[in-house]
Parts: sequence; C-alpha cells; structure tokens
Amino acid sequence: MSLLPSPQAPLYNHPLPALEQWLQQLGAVQQGPHSCLWQLELGSWRAELELEVEELSVRWSTPSGSVERHFPYGFSRADVEAAILAGP
Repeated sequence: MSLLPSPQAPLYNHPLPALEQWLQQLGAVQQGPHSCLWQLELGSWRAELELEVEELSVRWSTPSGSVERHFPYGFSRADVEAAILAGP
C-alpha cells in the first residue's frame, strides 16, 4: 500500500513516512536511523538530500564540482523529483 499523495501534491501535504517512502523509491539511502540526511547516486553524480524545517536541500556532487539547490515544501513532489533526477 502506498502512502504517497498525488505527485502534484505539494511536499507539505506528505507526512514524514510518505517523504521517506518517496526518497527510498528514488533509490536514496537514509544515512542513519531517524536521520534527515539521504544519499542518492545516479550515473556520474551523487546527491545529498536533507529534509530541513522549511525546505528540501539537495547538494549534487560530480567530479567537476558541486551544486546546491533548495526546494520549498510548497513545490509539488513531481516537480522536485524531476529537478533532483535531472542532476546538477
């Protein structure tokens, strides 16, 4: 059974277990029990995702450098997912 609201729902409409389920479905790995830090590796880049108080922070790392972006919880899950998976 999926806990996930519609992909068009803003992240603030997702309870924490749903956000964690979503990150797991993306392939992210939680950095410890009850941690707000997640790691995602795809292709030539990796990302550190952090569930902060008012936004989701994403720091992509590649061999040539890093990029950081912040996504307010008012953004839809679909939009944030597309941005994360697009990479740096």
